[in-house]
Amino acid sequence: MTNQTPRPVSRIERVLAYMVASVVGLSILAFIAVIAATAMGVKAAQFGQGIWPSVIVLPTFGLPVGFLLVIALMATVGVRRSREARRDRE
Repeated sequence: MTNQTPRPVSRIERVLAYMVASVVGLSILAFIAVIAATAMGVKAAQFGQGIWPSVIVLPTFGLPVGFLLVIALMATVGVRRSREARRDRE
């Protein structure tokens, strides 16, 4: 009979999951902030001042980094599950 108790999630998987959530979440919030600011009447010239350049650039880098982190998370989970399956066969 196989062992049905779930294995605890490793620290690296937990860290990667939180990184994905935070990077993608911040990127989406920045995207929504730009849309809301445009709807509220902020002109294109004002987007070059203050914190706006960072807010505009954040989704450009954050979403691809989030995608790469998702791939890394899937790879680590796949490796762990294959090791567990190999161990359970023995």
